[in-house]
Amino acid sequence: MQIDSVKKVHFIGVGGIGMSGLARLFLHEGKEVSGSDRAPSAITAALEKEGVKFYNQQDSATTLEAVSDIDLVVYTEAMSADHPEMVAAKKLGVPMLNYFAALGAVANQYYLIAVAGTHGKTTTTAMLIDIFEEAGLDPTAIVGSLRSQTGSNFRAGKSKYFIVEACEYRRDFLHLEPDVLIITNLETEHMDYYKDLADVQAGFRELAEKVPTEGAIVAQAADENVKPVLANLPAPVMDYKSNLDLTLPMKQPGLHNRLNAAAAKTTALYLGVEPLSINRALSAFAGTWRRFEHKGELNGAPVYDDYAHHPTEVRAAIAGARELYSDKKLVVVFQPHLYTRTAELFDDFVDALATADQIIVTHIYDARNTGEMTVTGQDLVAAVKTKNPSSEYLANFDDIENKLQTEASADDVILIMGAGNVTELASRLTN
Repeated sequence: MQIDSVKKVHFIGVGGIGMSGLARLFLHEGKEVSGSDRAPSAITAALEKEGVKFYNQQDSATTLEAVSDIDLVVYTEAMSADHPEMVAAKKLGVPMLNYFAALGAVANQYYLIAVAGTHGKTTTTAMLIDIFEEAGLDPTAIVGSLRSQTGSNFRAGKSKYFIVEACEYRRDFLHLEPDVLIITNLETEHMDYYKDLADVQAGFRELAEKVPTEGAIVAQAADENVKPVLANLPAPVMDYKSNLDLTLPMKQPGLHNRLNAAAAKTTALYLGVEPLSINRALSAFAGTWRRFEHKGELNGAPVYDDYAHHPTEVRAAIAGARELYSDKKLVVVFQPHLYTRTAELFDDFVDALATADQIIVTHIYDARNTGEMTVTGQDLVAAVKTKNPSSEYLANFDDIENKLQTEASADDVILIMGAGNVTELASRLTN
């Protein structure tokens, strides 16, 4: 559909990190925006201040009031077909797009730089935004987190450039038509949708084939998981490993963040940004929400909150903490995310978690409400204990909070990890 002709938009699930960014984009374009979610949050409160009409319940009555005279409904993939607002919108005959289709309808009108990959998408996207700002390129951008520099997931720009995070789940990134594609890395992931690694690679291959011959693909050419994606593509491939800088001063620890920086730098160099501007931006990069985010202290122990929900990310976050605090005991609180992911990558999770000094595992966050309890947090702890006896299972956040408040000291560093609601614990420990 023609997004330019849309004047009023309603978002079902507007509090999501991606949805709220797109809502902000539509506001910036002068559209009237409303949205609903299951409960108010810091994000919905911010959206209301910015001009979004927010409904803190999701039922057909709310929909009838909100969408009766609008041009488009945007919904998250988390919404079922029988959701009351979805049903009501269909009865009204209002055009509907999922988030990724709506994002593509807007972003594809720009010179689009899409950041894809199993890990590091958010950080690389945010780094690239900072570089473009430093270089005066004034991009429009949506990132899957809140930039520490601005506290927002959206940047309004006036240039031809649009920078966006491209999610591989359900091949959603195929709604995008990138001029430049970054592939940070590629691993087995989203096993509730993809059949195996080859299926994941096939999805990335489809996206890579969309890049025009006058565009570019930025990736690690020697990465065995990425090689099948890059073979014989019409667009040129640039290896970002060639721009890995181990000496550049950076605020974000870990080799994984230097690799993210290399991907962002390679892209910026391709688009003509001066190296001095790139390095200045990367050295000043302050990170994003829930990506090794320093929340404060508990009894003198630094507390960090991290979105890590894949074994590779868990291992990288632990390595980053070790880099900063080599003399401290590392206490990890981990909430597994999805039964399917935990079961499929079980052994890898065990190995990654066991590298901490003390591990607390809590309940599995079933974000997609499958109810298919193929594995439990207790199972994970039992396996981790065979490699690291300093491991335990605590299902209740209150119990974890009480334990850490009693035991934490200045000799510790606490790392809260997971893609679910465990982030609440990080805030509770430092407030």
